[in-house]
Amino acid sequence: MGVLKLLTDKIRFSREGEVLQVEAYGEHVIRVRAAVGEVQDENWTLLPAEACRAEIFSLDGGGAILKNGKLQAEITKAGKLTFRNNSGKVLLEEHWTAERDLDARVLRHSPYGLTHIEQRMVAFADEHFYGMGQEAHDLFDLKGATLDLCQQNTKSTIPFVVSSRCYGFLWNNPAIGRVEFGTSGTRWVAESAAQLDYLVIGGDSIAEIERRYCMLTGYAPEFPMWATGMWQSKLRYETQEELLEVAREYKRREIPISMIVCDYFHWPQQGEWKFDKEYWPDPEAMIRELDEMGVKLLVSIWPTVDPRSENFEEMRINNMLIRSEWGPGTLTFCRGPETYYDPMNPEAGEFVWGKVKQNYYDIGVRNFWLDEAEPEIAPYDYENLRYWLGNGMQVSSLYPFYYAKNFYDGQKAAGQKDIVNLIRSAFIGSQRFGVVLWSGDIMADFDSLRRQIKTGLHAAMSGIPWWTTDIGGFHGGDVNSPEYRECFIRWFQFGAFCPVFRMHGFRNRPGRPTTPPYCLDGFCPSGGPNELWSYGEEAYEILKKYVQIRENLRPYIFKHLQKASQDGTPLMRPLFYDFPEEKNYGIFDEYMFGPDLMVCPVYEAGCRERSVYLPKGSVWIDAASGREYGGGSTISVEAPLARIPLFLRKGGTITEDMLR
Repeated sequence: MGVLKLLTDKIRFSREGEVLQVEAYGEHVIRVRAAVGEVQDENWTLLPAEACRAEIFSLDGGGAILKNGKLQAEITKAGKLTFRNNSGKVLLEEHWTAERDLDARVLRHSPYGLTHIEQRMVAFADEHFYGMGQEAHDLFDLKGATLDLCQQNTKSTIPFVVSSRCYGFLWNNPAIGRVEFGTSGTRWVAESAAQLDYLVIGGDSIAEIERRYCMLTGYAPEFPMWATGMWQSKLRYETQEELLEVAREYKRREIPISMIVCDYFHWPQQGEWKFDKEYWPDPEAMIRELDEMGVKLLVSIWPTVDPRSENFEEMRINNMLIRSEWGPGTLTFCRGPETYYDPMNPEAGEFVWGKVKQNYYDIGVRNFWLDEAEPEIAPYDYENLRYWLGNGMQVSSLYPFYYAKNFYDGQKAAGQKDIVNLIRSAFIGSQRFGVVLWSGDIMADFDSLRRQIKTGLHAAMSGIPWWTTDIGGFHGGDVNSPEYRECFIRWFQFGAFCPVFRMHGFRNRPGRPTTPPYCLDGFCPSGGPNELWSYGEEAYEILKKYVQIRENLRPYIFKHLQKASQDGTPLMRPLFYDFPEEKNYGIFDEYMFGPDLMVCPVYEAGCRERSVYLPKGSVWIDAASGREYGGGSTISVEAPLARIPLFLRKGGTITEDMLR
């Protein structure tokens, strides 16, 4: 038992070893915090709550209710929490186990300092979960999954889920931990944190909950029209002339591209944010020529700092680097021992942006590829990391957030309006800093392609409207292999219907080192070719067709990315987002691309036909044949190599001609 207090705007519950606070955090949102001592006012990356009018009632028997719009929380005199909608339906409730005398909330001393925290919730057999950022785990419904809460290459933890029971759950904590969406219960764990902190979001539909979540965490800026076309990239263009010649060849072939990428190791040393003049002798002239062709330049930035770099000593003595709690300070090896700058330190953020502005921005570079954003330490011993804001066990997930923020703030201060940067990891609220999240260094095969469809949909449900994947995968891929060419074509078709349409990959190249160290004698050679004409004539004609389809759709894509910036509605989204009454919680290989187009990727080798479910409530038009179908049925459609199935909602703004 404990002591329950009903205050003007919150409910407080106290018992031995815990102070619990329940309050509104904007309309239809209830926030729960619990600490061993006093509850702290730390919002991490959340935006301030909007004003709302919540009501608090006492209950017979000693409990209380906080009602806030379409959501209410009931707390018993023993401290148990239950959340309901306005109809009285239980959305979620804490899991207390009387037989084993287990509390739903656990706060105990952590070996890393502060408190080890657990929150247990009841499992419902018919419940399904989506979101949690991105990870290539091949799961669509997360029910039954155990997920680590951390940032790693190919894994971005954004600890927010939407439930098929029509609520959202936001774990407001950057600590290392895990979540278990088990059949016997759901459990959220933070290994070391100051307090328990989560928010529950109510609403009448998943779409409404998603929009409300974006109000709490922020909207992406307006996506510029110029960026809606194809981005050309590979690992890597070795010289200024090689990059320019690729852009010129696209121009000669009359294939439009929006962006071309200058990838990593174009610099003299890690921690020296500037072009290596031996290989990039006149970047200003390069940017001018690209501008004349209507092509933007994206330049890779790494947060790594080599002890041999010109900036290392100044950054070290001014606490601008991540430090080790014990042992030597090296955190990874890549052409030598490397550490990372600490973007959580405002002075470090200003220092790095200052170097970037001087050496890139001031000569015309406006778009940055924020790579290594987890950061990619080796090994992942988070407890051995010391950031400006605390020990790595407590704050590591904030790294990509502040990395993106440093650049966004610098670009805004310089007067830039259209900010589009690429990043490999994200956290709650990262979307408001103009970042395109990509899914990291994935494998180049059909298995990986299938996983990417699910990954993109989870990212969309996590509040990330700007998402992309390495078309063709990153690791490997023989451009001369018929089997890989098929995989690349299918991936390219999928990529044309992702929010951002981007080529990239580390293609096989005879004679190039295939095991570390890849970079020898201070120079990092390229992988194999990765341009549209690299994959043979048959592939080339198919790929050109999908570039043209993307061109046709750019006004539509622009319009609905603008909508995402206004109310959080993602361009790419699962079927249950638009058709909630059907409860299509298992369909991952069909998705809506805006309100008028359903995309049905092909992700298996040799597949030339596939089944497609057509949701109820609409008439669907096969873009290939023009044939109309009523909703509520499953059909079989042809999928020759040159085509993936696409279906239009009758009455929408897209025509069949735009997709042929």
